Amino acid sequence: MRKLPYLNGIRAFEAAARHGSFAQAAGELNVTPAAISRMVRLLEDRLGVALFERKANRLVPTEAGHAYHVGLAPIFDALALLTEQVQGLSSERVLTVGVGPTFAIRWLIPRLARFRALAPDVDVRITTGGAAAPFAADWTCGIKLGPDGWRGLNSEPLFEADLIPVCAPSLAKAIKTPKSLKRFALLRVAHAEDDWPRWLAAAGIDGVTASGPMFEFYGQALQAATDGLGVAIGIRPYIDDDLSAGRLIAPFPHTVPKGSRWWLISDETRAREPAFQAFRDWILDEAGRNQPGVVVAAGS
Repeated sequence: MRKLPYLNGIRAFEAAARHGSFAQAAGELNVTPAAISRMVRLLEDRLGVALFERKANRLVPTEAGHAYHVGLAPIFDALALLTEQVQGLSSERVLTVGVGPTFAIRWLIPRLARFRALAPDVDVRITTGGAAAPFAADWTCGIKLGPDGWRGLNSEPLFEADLIPVCAPSLAKAIKTPKSLKRFALLRVAHAEDDWPRWLAAAGIDGVTASGPMFEFYGQALQAATDGLGVAIGIRPYIDDDLSAGRLIAPFPHTVPKGSRWWLISDETRAREPAFQAFRDWILDEAGRNQPGVVVAAGS
């Protein structure tokens, strides 16, 4: 059986230490300053140690009081997060998915209607932060690109991140061999400058250097390729829908692993939430069955 301390006193002490005032703590907790003072005094009596030096116009934590307050802060934060998670188990069933903007626009959002049809009671919230963004406490789950799983989090593989050059159909007609790429603008992505060198080296192509316009995100480079500006390195699954629809063409069938894969990541504390379980089952099924072939330009 747990021997819990005087919880009302701890709550009063934490607020008083944070504000440096019984009066401000009383305003936050909707009681009188005298009540806050009395609860803190009872806590001190039960602990057998003074937590504050009572000055004329302010409270000064003692060494013990400072240590206690510093230790309580993460406990209160964890309690607040746990409360939020439990509220998420209500009938509303909130699902917050952290995902990079290109993945959201080019793969996830076009498929969300199918998930909504399966789980219409789930309140879906998409938040973007890029591949390098840390896993946020308010996310139910995230979709990340990386070589391995994330330490301290559940990681389940979704897709391999294969690389392949893509371009508009009109441009593909003029690309006869891989070496002919040197006559075209090779579109680059700022945070993935090794994509072109990796593909060219794996394809055994010498004398071709990517020096075309550079974009911040894959989505921008792929849109530029769709508009005929040049040839972009496509990354799975960003390009799958465009290849299937014929908006983009792969001039050559040679794909190269990027050395990373897409992962569904989640915290163990969210694993039993109905909204997450529904989303997990759906996205793993989508990832498993939605693997279209490469559309290669005729004559390549």
